Amino acid sequence: MKIIDVRTTVVGTSWRELTFVELITDEGLVGLGEARMVNKTDTLVACIGELARRYAVGSDPFDVELLAWRVQWEDYGRAGEVTMTALAALDMACWDLMGQALDQPVWRLLGGRFRDKVPAYANGWYRGPRDATTYAALAGAVTERGYRALKIDPFGSASSDLSSAEEARSVEIITAVREAVGSDVSIMVEMHGRFSAATAIRVAQRMEALRPEWIEEPVPPYNPSTLRRVRHATSIPIATGERVHAIADFRELIESGLVDVIQADLSHFGGFTGLRNLAGWAAVYDLQLAPHNVCGPVGTAANIHFAVATANFKVLEHFNDFADPWLSELVDEAPKVTADGFFDIPTRPGLGLQLDSDACANHPRTHAHFNLHRDGWEMRAGGPVTGA
Repeated sequence: MKIIDVRTTVVGTSWRELTFVELITDEGLVGLGEARMVNKTDTLVACIGELARRYAVGSDPFDVELLAWRVQWEDYGRAGEVTMTALAALDMACWDLMGQALDQPVWRLLGGRFRDKVPAYANGWYRGPRDATTYAALAGAVTERGYRALKIDPFGSASSDLSSAEEARSVEIITAVREAVGSDVSIMVEMHGRFSAATAIRVAQRMEALRPEWIEEPVPPYNPSTLRRVRHATSIPIATGERVHAIADFRELIESGLVDVIQADLSHFGGFTGLRNLAGWAAVYDLQLAPHNVCGPVGTAANIHFAVATANFKVLEHFNDFADPWLSELVDEAPKVTADGFFDIPTRPGLGLQLDSDACANHPRTHAHFNLHRDGWEMRAGGPVTGA
């Protein structure tokens, strides 16, 4: 079996654009991949086309290690965010083709069934005025939907520092959410990597009594020494890694004990081939993975397959029940969170879904732009203003 062509489709929402990749083979099989590229969709589409023509078309989709090596080494330059995202979409589609060719779900090829269901946590649910009363009511709706975990960024458009009033407001929001959902529901606090160490420490210490599941990217991801200060100043677990795209860049985070939960994104980390290597390394240090996931149905399905087969997987992020629920229409069988907050195990060959080109055409590109420092992460009536 050989790959003979590549096709890309971009679907737009009010706050994100999703890029779908289809690899077409000489045997008539079509493999699917997906990525959400923040603010660089044009660049991603161009990169996918260039890399596919150079390394994927004419190749055997089973040769994923070779594809990953060629993309990262034959081009000589260091593989960054766009390259690794393009590779991830191609790799995802190759694994889908392998599963279809062997008539097996991808999770069987990744190591088989480790768990019987995949825990999910909700994101994209907090829309409306940024106040404690509104967020508490919305959090209650999340748990009524069945989720036993949810994530929230209560900090608006704050950058670097928080005023005393904004700090109090943010803590008040988390307090109200905790009271609304009770002690048995996990709350993940998103900081989006935008605070100084002093601010992150101060906020974390005020939230410790609320027992967050983790604080996420409390400081910018490129400065481990700053993260080390936060690490030593709070007992709350630290999650990070969504903006780390190469395995070597996790070295200091892992070996210096700066992270409790690794959040590398399957669609930005070279796909299954890259993330399974990272999972093995993390296991040596008894670390869990909670992959960052802002994808639609295809990327979410890929994450579910990874989770089924990965022993040190923790929980999967999911936006699509609250932000853009119509995304389920883009495929023939979208992943769904059950009434008890889990994804069921896929049973169809490959990733188990097909793209509906007509449904995609109904949602053309929006050229949505994410600006956290200008808009914050708030949901309004027409959809999110922005988000990551």
